[in-house]
Amino acid sequence: MTREANLKDNPATGPAALPVSNFIRNIIEEDNRTGKWNGRVETRFPPEPNGYLHIGHAKSICLNFGLARDYNGICHLRFDDTNPEKEEQEYVDSILDSVEWLGFSWGKHLHYASDYFDKLYEFAEHLIKRGKAYVDSLTAEEIRALRGTLTEVGKNSPYRERGTEENLDLFRRMKAGEFADGTHVLRAKIDMTSPNINLRDPVIYRIRHVHHHRTGDKWCIYPMYDYTHCLSDALEKITHSLCTLEFEDHRPLYDWVLDQLADIVPCHPQQIEFARLNLTYTVMSKRKLIELVEGGFVDGWDDPRMNTLAGVRRRGYTPESIRLFAERIGVSKADSWIELGMLEDCLREDLNDRAHRRLAVLEPLKVVIDNYPENSEEDCLAPNHPQKPEWGNRIVPLSKIIYIERSDFMETPSKGYFRLSPGTEVRLRYAYIVKCVNVVKDAAGEVIEIHCTYDPDTRSGTAGADKRKVKGNIHWLSANHARQAEVRVYDRLFSHVQPDAGGQDYKIFLNPNSKKIITAYVEPALDQAQPEDRFQFERHGYFIADRESSKPGKPVFNRAVTLRDSWSKPAKA
Repeated sequence: MTREANLKDNPATGPAALPVSNFIRNIIEEDNRTGKWNGRVETRFPPEPNGYLHIGHAKSICLNFGLARDYNGICHLRFDDTNPEKEEQEYVDSILDSVEWLGFSWGKHLHYASDYFDKLYEFAEHLIKRGKAYVDSLTAEEIRALRGTLTEVGKNSPYRERGTEENLDLFRRMKAGEFADGTHVLRAKIDMTSPNINLRDPVIYRIRHVHHHRTGDKWCIYPMYDYTHCLSDALEKITHSLCTLEFEDHRPLYDWVLDQLADIVPCHPQQIEFARLNLTYTVMSKRKLIELVEGGFVDGWDDPRMNTLAGVRRRGYTPESIRLFAERIGVSKADSWIELGMLEDCLREDLNDRAHRRLAVLEPLKVVIDNYPENSEEDCLAPNHPQKPEWGNRIVPLSKIIYIERSDFMETPSKGYFRLSPGTEVRLRYAYIVKCVNVVKDAAGEVIEIHCTYDPDTRSGTAGADKRKVKGNIHWLSANHARQAEVRVYDRLFSHVQPDAGGQDYKIFLNPNSKKIITAYVEPALDQAQPEDRFQFERHGYFIADRESSKPGKPVFNRAVTLRDSWSKPAKA
């Protein structure tokens, strides 16, 4: 059955989406045509619980869960928890939260590699009994020295020809905890002269006397990823095991392990590699992300400048925008760089449709409307969304003293500047046309107050509004009604398009202007914003009420993205 016939919402995989062409779909289509898996499609997303997921993982999540959804299959969520020294429950919880936030569900198919530790150990004994694995007593440095290079073959360990009984005895004593870390390892017995270094008797078990966050102190030997990966896939009866391109050279080892145990494993999944996500103005290395957090360069894993899923969520990205991004970039075999602007555009597209419009003045400049009646005010109507009249209007009060953006006034205007300047007129959005008649400066010569007059016959929405046209249209807030709010103006964390290219120190490209905290004025309707409510601040961009520190009556807003891509084309005045 084709994906078109099964394109529907699936509670085990998430919301439906339009099918996107990629080479993996072609493989699945051919498998279904030939009956290779009897029409069955089972994928898996196998994160390591040693850090927070980032936007690159989102591509893999959307791919694996999306394929299962489109072919009416199943996607497993499996934690590769084979390295207890670096794993924490905090990371497990954050990964579960991120996958669910993206809109996907694993149903009953939540697994841990540690679920299979007993079976993996049994498989290792089978390899020993079949002469396909041996206990090596060389040090890690000695093993590395004998491994060879890309141009030189490796050399056999002096322990390679240990007998089966001796290997079994040593391996069982390793499991029993008789030896210190590093004393012995278990290696697959393949070919030390193979041109593929991954086949030169790779280590498949090592001794680690470390407490495991799930199994406690039951185990003091832990399997290596390459060994665990393929066997976990087989035990879960995965059909298509999707990996990024760096695992392409590991596929022969994946297949070798399963071939040696073909009579006792449930199936032999197919490993398929695809290009990882390379996104400009970011770093994707987990090690570098840890450095940013532990070095204090950012404010934690969920810092809105981070490309972690926790970070982009707090920044204001929606699950829909990330799924749209994953759909648009597609899947290929060729490595390439994707512009960060494409991700930002997906967010703009999503929020343009769903975000309520609101007014905010980020850098206020006081304006006095001289001829507006004292102690008077009136309600102006502003649409919640200009393309959605069914969303209704909200009230924006007007009074004699208002705030405008400082950038909306220029004492000596440049060519093409159509906002407020001495002697010129602009329209106050949703209100009246005003004219600048005077400027007040402080002792340093900085403008601190503007005086204007208004034309009472030009109120927006009335017949008089159409009689006079002005080029400038600016937003404003009544000084008597505006609410103060903390606004965090975020920008890209790095100023270089590829901050870690060529092994350079990526930290020298940290953008010093990536975070600016200001006290702004917002319209009264924003005062009761709930955490994670999203808005378009008109003429500024899209903002979200911070999920951690914002609360009704004391809102805190994060800028998710500007209205335009300010990094590629400067906005016109």
